[in-house]
Amino acid sequence: MKKSITGLLFLFFILNQSILLAQAPPQTTNDTFSPGNWISLFDGKTLNGWRSFKEDSVTGGWIVENGCLTALGKGGDLGGDIITTRQFEDFELSLQWAIAEAGNSGIFFHVLEDDYPTVYATGPEYQILDDVGYPDPLHDWQLAAANYAMHVARNKTLKPAGEFNTARIIVKDTHVEHWLNGKKVVEYDLWTDDWKRRVAGSKWKDFPGYGKAIKGYIALQDHGSVVKYRNIKVRDLTDKGDKLFNGKNLDGWKIHGTELWYAENGELICESGPDKQYGYLATDKQYKDFILHLEFKQESNGNSGVFFRSSLDGTKISGWQVEVAPTGHDTGGIYESYGRGWLYQIPDDREDILKEGEWNEMVIRVKGDRVMTWLNNEMMTDITDEKIGDATGVIALQIHSGGGVKVKWRNIYVREL
Repeated sequence: MKKSITGLLFLFFILNQSILLAQAPPQTTNDTFSPGNWISLFDGKTLNGWRSFKEDSVTGGWIVENGCLTALGKGGDLGGDIITTRQFEDFELSLQWAIAEAGNSGIFFHVLEDDYPTVYATGPEYQILDDVGYPDPLHDWQLAAANYAMHVARNKTLKPAGEFNTARIIVKDTHVEHWLNGKKVVEYDLWTDDWKRRVAGSKWKDFPGYGKAIKGYIALQDHGSVVKYRNIKVRDLTDKGDKLFNGKNLDGWKIHGTELWYAENGELICESGPDKQYGYLATDKQYKDFILHLEFKQESNGNSGVFFRSSLDGTKISGWQVEVAPTGHDTGGIYESYGRGWLYQIPDDREDILKEGEWNEMVIRVKGDRVMTWLNNEMMTDITDEKIGDATGVIALQIHSGGGVKVKWRNIYVREL
């Protein structure tokens, strides 16, 4: 009889462990970072993987205590926040947080540094707050789990100050969700007309870079309150689609003109030939709605471009170009070839976003009649145009006439929408 009881207890233990394992979050690792894999952003022991905003390391105000990444409440409106050392585009973030009584903090994403003064100048915020104990009158959009100053968190269950809540932020294909303690409490879409109206009617109207980045850092705020974070993990949800350049040859592309196009060391290179004329490298396939990721480096002169929904007759191209050119010449702007000319040019004060002689990241999103471009994660263009909306065509890289041009390209991906 004793043996039977022991056996049953052992069986119960095994079943219980199976249930716990099934409910546990995915295993995380700091060593593997690829789409779909969960990684830990906090090892529970050190500040590795984090640094203070615009600093090379965490310069103060944060400690690791009892397995928690803890803000000591020494920060303020313009300082004290920390960011990840990696940037993220589409992702799922999961963590636990506990705020001190009357406390205030936040989680931000798509944060940029550059000339921006704070993390909230660019990054949307998942609000962290003691809703009950906060002493000042508040709007609903200031309460815990809200998209701060933009969207109210609804139907939420919030634990008291000092207890741990579980937060999730999911960003995928412009769609964003906030979760609190297992419930979805906020969802919205970036860059829609509704988004723009909300920005224009909020404090963010005075922050020209707010919510425009397509990729950036995740940030935790020290807003003068003690707040603890633990079990911080993230997985990359970014789907760049298919490789347009295989790194070895020009398969899938067609050369138009006599200028030079070749693959070398995993890079696609365009270079002026003896004729010093316009040249194009166009995809075999036509594309309507898509998102294109690529990198380029201007070796010499650097006058080039990326055409979309375009057609070619020899080296005569009809369609639209996202400009790639030397500083001062509207890289990221939109030009209509053999048509209306410039549809959008880059303001002079944004010309320094281009890094001449270095690798630049460009993202082009074309859907319906809307075209959006980003250069080094900064939104450069957002236009709608009926004529563009009616078109379909190839994607093509350009080499400008005049000679002396050399541009390198790599990591070219396209995903149809």
